[in-house]
Amino acid sequence: MEFKGKTVAEATEAGLAYFGIGEADAEITVICKEEKGLFGKLKKEACVNVENKLTGGKRAVRFLEGLFEKMDLNARAELESEDESVKINVIAESSAAVIGHRGEVLDALQSLAGAVANIGNKTYKRVVVDCEGYREKREETLVNLANRLADKAVRQGRDIFLEPMNPYERRVIHSTLAASEQVTTKSEGKEPNRHVVIVPNEKKFYKKSYDNRGGYNGRRNDRGDRKNFNRGRNDRGRGDRRGSGFTSLAREPKRKPTTFGTYLGNSMKNGENEE
Repeated sequence: MEFKGKTVAEATEAGLAYFGIGEADAEITVICKEEKGLFGKLKKEACVNVENKLTGGKRAVRFLEGLFEKMDLNARAELESEDESVKINVIAESSAAVIGHRGEVLDALQSLAGAVANIGNKTYKRVVVDCEGYREKREETLVNLANRLADKAVRQGRDIFLEPMNPYERRVIHSTLAASEQVTTKSEGKEPNRHVVIVPNEKKFYKKSYDNRGGYNGRRNDRGDRKNFNRGRNDRGRGDRRGSGFTSLAREPKRKPTTFGTYLGNSMKNGENEE
C-alpha cells in the first residue's frame, strides 16, 4: 500500500502506523523521494510502499483460510507456533470434512501449507496442520499398531507388510520399533505406495509335505516327500502311475478305420461275384 509524506521517513511512519507494526516486520519500498523547489519549498511529496512482512506460518494461515473459502468449508486456521516448526490448528464446523478418510484431506492441506510457508526459504521448515487433536490420536494408534505387528512378526517368524503411509506416519513406526531387539524396520516401494516392512531377527522356514498320492497333508516334513511328489507328478502322462496310485494297463491295438471299398467287399454273400 502506498503512503505519502513530506519526507520518506514521514511516509514510512504513516505506513507503519496504519498496519500497527514495527519497521522490522514490514517491507518498505521507496517509490519516489521528496522534491523541493525554489527557496526550499516542497515541490513533490515522497511516496513509499509499505507491506506487512508475513512469516512463513502467517502465509500458510492466509493460504489455508482462502482455500477453505473456495472449498466452502466453515473453518479457520490458527498459527500456534513457528519456532522450530510451523504448527497450525484448524477449527472447523465439520472436522470430518477437514480430516478426511484416515487424514487424507488433512495431509493434503499440510503439504500445500508446507509449500507456501517455505517459499523463498533456503532451508525447509516442517509444517504441521492439525484438527481437533487428530495427529496425536493417529500417532497413538500407529504406536499400538507397530507394537502389535512386531509381536506378530516375531511369533510367526516372517516379514509383516504395512499399508502405504505418508513419511510422517512411517517415521512414527520406525521410531517406535527402533529400540526393539527382536525386529527391524525398513521402507519399501515408491510414493504414494511406500510402506513399512517389519522384519523379525529370527525367521521361521515352513516346509510343505505331500502324501503318497501327491496331495498336500498340511504337515511339516523333509524335502524327500516333496521330491517324491514331484516325481510322481512328472511321471504322469508317460504310462507310469506309481506316484499317483494308478496302475499301468496294456493298451489294445487300434482298429483300422473302415473304408468305403472295404464295405463293398464285405457286402458280397457266399463269395458270389456281382454281375
